[in-house]
Amino acid sequence: MGISEDIFEGQPADMPEPMPRRTALYRPGPGPAVVRHLGGYAPFMEFSAAQGVRAQELASDPERLIGFLRTFGSGIASDSTLQAAAAIFAGNTIAALRPDAQWNAHEGAAPSVGNRDRQYEVSRLLEGLRGADDDAVRGLIAALLDWARDDPDEPPARPPLPVSLAAGQRRYVRPDLPATTYYSSDGTPIPYGRHWGADGPDQDSYSVDSHPGRFAGLHTVARALIGHLTAVYDVDAQDDPAHAGELLMAGPDVLRAVKVTPQNSDAASLTFVFTVYPGVMVHAGVLHDFPFPVCGCDACDETVETTADRLERLVLTVAAGGYSERYPVGRQRWSEYALTAWDGSGSESGRGEPGPAAEDRLRDAEVRLREVAGGWSPWPLRDGSATPPM
Repeated sequence: MGISEDIFEGQPADMPEPMPRRTALYRPGPGPAVVRHLGGYAPFMEFSAAQGVRAQELASDPERLIGFLRTFGSGIASDSTLQAAAAIFAGNTIAALRPDAQWNAHEGAAPSVGNRDRQYEVSRLLEGLRGADDDAVRGLIAALLDWARDDPDEPPARPPLPVSLAAGQRRYVRPDLPATTYYSSDGTPIPYGRHWGADGPDQDSYSVDSHPGRFAGLHTVARALIGHLTAVYDVDAQDDPAHAGELLMAGPDVLRAVKVTPQNSDAASLTFVFTVYPGVMVHAGVLHDFPFPVCGCDACDETVETTADRLERLVLTVAAGGYSERYPVGRQRWSEYALTAWDGSGSESGRGEPGPAAEDRLRDAEVRLREVAGGWSPWPLRDGSATPPM
């Protein structure tokens, strides 16, 4: 009889269904299951027992687990099955630190575990431990323990619920994006999106952005989204570079800025800023900026398709009323946002210090967000025939 996977709370479960990636036509669907205890870590329990360490002791002591993973990292990495089991065990240990932590999956990306405020990509965490110095390891342990002890003085707001698509409502369809092959300096094609293997990114790749042109299609996607919004919803769209001033964060040089304002004062506006990089920055509501891509360096290995997924998800969710903001939150006066995907594919949130903003802008935001305390409203639909896309 094999080892029983019973050292974490509840019965072990399978990974939740991944959030959609690389798809042009979005359809409603069920949300992912909540998974806190992921199965598949028995090989790691056998390995730890062979080293004279009970897996239960590692599961109850994150500091000891990290030390064990660091000590035996090379041996674990030599066996792909063992390496996967170790990542699951580590993720379950992290999930057990907080009652609001869970596993998350994204199609085309490695699984992560965490809560609304912090996510850990456990496979990358294990890779990093093998080469980390003592200070980095101590910092990781301190961050984990602080996160486990963190008891915010104000709990997160309930995620907003987007409205379903109306019968006959026009669906958004992603425009075709050109397929381009990019090459390294030695002439080898670069498989962006699956560039790095089990050893993780080269250390030098974090400071290299070899082919930013691969994100040029984001401008095409942003134009299509603006066209969709103006055709389906009752909005006012203003194309003026001055609207780039809506952004709180500094970004690359601006090519174009379009502000789309719904004809409902309780619905959040969206400002699309097209950058020279090339990329797109979106200001949603009053206090939050979303960059696409977040980082284009070679190590992050983003593609235009996965970045477009996130851009479309944000925009369509805001229009459906699945977006909320709060400020100030708690003693630290943080700003907070939450998204519940319009198609039921998942949710995300963030909380932290508000971006650089003048005091009067923060005061205005505080007043405005009290008026929409339950979340921003869905955008009103346009009556009659669709208007031509911009």
